[in-house]
Amino acid sequence: MKYFLGVDGGGSKTLAVVSDERGRIVGRGYGGCGNHQLGPEPAQANIRAAVDEALARANLSRGEVAYAVYGLAGADREADFRILRPLMADLGLNAHDIVCDTVIGLRAGTRQPDGIVLVCGSGTNCYGINKQGASFQCGGFGYAYGDFGGGGELAVEAFRAAIRAWEGRGEPTLLAEAVPAALGYASVEAMFHDFLDRDARIPRDLVKVLFEVADRDETARAILRHQGVELGLSAETTIRRLGMEEDRFDVVLVGSVLTRGDSRYVVPYIETAALAAAPGCSLRVLTIEPAGGALLLAMDRAGFGIGPEVYDNLAQALPVQAVGQGGVEE
Repeated sequence: MKYFLGVDGGGSKTLAVVSDERGRIVGRGYGGCGNHQLGPEPAQANIRAAVDEALARANLSRGEVAYAVYGLAGADREADFRILRPLMADLGLNAHDIVCDTVIGLRAGTRQPDGIVLVCGSGTNCYGINKQGASFQCGGFGYAYGDFGGGGELAVEAFRAAIRAWEGRGEPTLLAEAVPAALGYASVEAMFHDFLDRDARIPRDLVKVLFEVADRDETARAILRHQGVELGLSAETTIRRLGMEEDRFDVVLVGSVLTRGDSRYVVPYIETAALAAAPGCSLRVLTIEPAGGALLLAMDRAGFGIGPEVYDNLAQALPVQAVGQGGVEE
């Protein structure tokens, strides 16, 4: 029996899972933040703790793992991999690979090696890989580098819209009532001055207010429409850059803005752009924890043939949990 290890190291937590060749989970382990950009040594310690726990629960040694894949937040550029390679090599699993956590999200969401993933959680990202194995990442580095949206920026847009309506610079909007109410204030004016006095940060979960009023408010709909159009543009760009116009593949939607919000206000604009670029593609919402994608990639890297049973077992054992999709996490 062959065994595989998959790790999802995010900004707040790390999940490590061990499966056999049939996709049956035999061990799980948990740790804290796995993003090296928030501290290389703590990230390594958290990943090690998760891996050690998963192997202990599986009653396996490192030498019994055929292949391991680490899907890590912040593993975006060569500068990141220069830091991560020695850190992950030090964990003692000889046959391993390191990819961005966006990549394992894609693999978890489709039953084929190629496709595109769109992330809209705390931020946004887009990644694709074609049938030839060429890949392209579009965005993921913030507004100054061409992105728009994600929970953080959408919350700011809602906050701004409320302030502008109160001042008279913007159109009247239900957000002028809903935003301060969601934050515990009696008025926009009270919210305005208190946030300035405390130099307070706008909470990301304010994005939920956009969905709450969108059916009755054009300003909220316009903000969400802008998000959908931008994500659709990222998908279209990735499709064309990778020459996937004639292919059949899945566009996997990841992150709470796409998976928990009302799909009417964002997803149709993604679908329109993606289908215009590649009529054979299909949208899919992520239903398996990204750590399952790391396991599938480990099997791919080991040259192990993946049958329907593996996907079925992983879907049953690793459904996306509400806690993992809470707030506006990716």
